Amino acid sequence: MSSLTPTSGAKMMYLIKRRPETSREELVAHWFANHMPLVIEGQSHLQAKGKMHATRYIASLFDADKQGMHPWDGVAQLWWDRPLPMPDKPFGTEPTDSFQQKAEPYIPWATREYVVLEPNLSTQPLTLNAPYPMTRSGFYKVTFLVATEPGADHTAFYEHWLEVHRPNVLGVLTEVGGTGYKISHSITPETEPFAGMAELYFDDESGWRGYLSKIKPDGMERWVNDANTLVLKTHTEMVGIP
Repeated sequence: MSSLTPTSGAKMMYLIKRRPETSREELVAHWFANHMPLVIEGQSHLQAKGKMHATRYIASLFDADKQGMHPWDGVAQLWWDRPLPMPDKPFGTEPTDSFQQKAEPYIPWATREYVVLEPNLSTQPLTLNAPYPMTRSGFYKVTFLVATEPGADHTAFYEHWLEVHRPNVLGVLTEVGGTGYKISHSITPETEPFAGMAELYFDDESGWRGYLSKIKPDGMERWVNDANTLVLKTHTEMVGIP
């Protein structure tokens, strides 16, 4: 197995898609202004009571694809000491804030994170408003939502990802000036729509184009279902808990 040490605990993902009648701008406005402050406040209260709480909270906003569509509008990522249980029903089934009125109901996705190359991104608090949430940009992130073929051996797949694919990607990423690389493996891949997520950071789109021109196959494709795998771009992240 890989010598790369995973981040302790679990990285909980929440893929977000807006309701059909909701504009992209509405969703983002309510996410940042209404939902994120409530999450920050709730986690602060849990911490004050000595209870398990999220230690980090970051949300990525995905760009539209080439057809101008958003397969997903974004993903919220929260780091916990251990995986959270699946709720009895998706969050937002009965909305508790304006954001959940604008978003489709969503469920948690428990992953184990491996930080291959930590991107150097700002988490400086705001000074003229509440310190968090804050926004950051000035980077180009590519997120792979990786689906596997039915019946895939996920143990073998994850080992290949870390032992073979990771150094392949990191070598090319370093060559073209990439600035960050994170891998997240599903803790229960058989029950999730995606087996994992890869996040690659660049200064701008030219780095991504350079990466595409140099990366070579390494056998990863044996397990990956290309039709169901998504490649999403991000220019902006929202930070709730740094």
